[in-house]
Amino acid sequence: MSADLAAGGAGQNRGGLEDAFRRFADYVPLMMWRSDAEGRAVHHNERWLAFTGRSAEDEIGEGWRRGLHPDDFERHAALVAEAFRAREPFSVEFRLRRHDGAYRWLLETGRPLSENGAFQGYLGTCFDITDRKHAEEHIEHALAEKEALLAEVYHRVRNNLQVMVSLIGLYGRAAPEPCRGSFEALGQRVRAIALVQHHLHEAPHIASIDLRDYLHRLASGLGQLRRAGRIGVTVDGTGTGLVEPRTANALGMIVAEVVAECLDATAESAACGIQITINAPAGSPVRLSIVSANGDAAEAGRPDVPKLGPRLIAAYAAQAEIAVHGTARPSDPLELQLPETRAAERA
Repeated sequence: MSADLAAGGAGQNRGGLEDAFRRFADYVPLMMWRSDAEGRAVHHNERWLAFTGRSAEDEIGEGWRRGLHPDDFERHAALVAEAFRAREPFSVEFRLRRHDGAYRWLLETGRPLSENGAFQGYLGTCFDITDRKHAEEHIEHALAEKEALLAEVYHRVRNNLQVMVSLIGLYGRAAPEPCRGSFEALGQRVRAIALVQHHLHEAPHIASIDLRDYLHRLASGLGQLRRAGRIGVTVDGTGTGLVEPRTANALGMIVAEVVAECLDATAESAACGIQITINAPAGSPVRLSIVSANGDAAEAGRPDVPKLGPRLIAAYAAQAEIAVHGTARPSDPLELQLPETRAAERA
């Protein structure tokens, strides 16, 4: 008799707790549900019922699943079933039909419930994330349009640069002998511009370019652009940095100009070596140091090619607000500091 009374008292106590939970759930400003140990829904709060426009009896058991979007039904069922088998928390996004017939994206989170070590089912909440999903879709669409526009711009720039190279070559061949070196140097620089644009376009993330990866790829291309096998550009240092396209473009043109100056100053049979060192400590501006192994010889240069390197480098740096000093000689490295606001993100 005492056991029966105890059981009855426990049942009344559990029933009181259930009633208290349901009253609490109805005040929570989130859609809430509860299931039994077999995964069948046993309760949905008032916020849930107001969303679906259906009665508690309609939603009980598996009834609520009739509101799931057909494209999300199997995926949701499989994920939740796996969580139930493992007795682990889960989180899933899915679409549920609202009372007006519109499907809304919900973020559902469920956690297992236990009492005295015995599994009692799950307690879950749902949060409407439709606006966030639409914003993500809009961003993806805008990025796709941007990529398409950039591809079109790159295609046109590349074609125009090819025309410029051809014109420079024609004028160079028709020019007097003392001027041909200048036309040749100009043509090589235009090719370098095209190469810089190519590697910018090929960057995995055009809005935020990995500086080390970009310079490695560009250096390899510059090594094959002119006097292949006799120019080597190495990139090392500590850390890396993410830069915007404007900064990456300016750095690429500066590196290309250092390479061009080195080649202009040496005989066709001579080799050129360029060393780029990146210093990108966390929380500080990115710095680069560039040294040309033939930098001292570049002071003389070929008499038929005007020495415009320092002026061009200064102009490129000014366009991207890069602080620059030095000449790239071993005794006076070319030191570059990126603007702090442009180098805030680090990998």
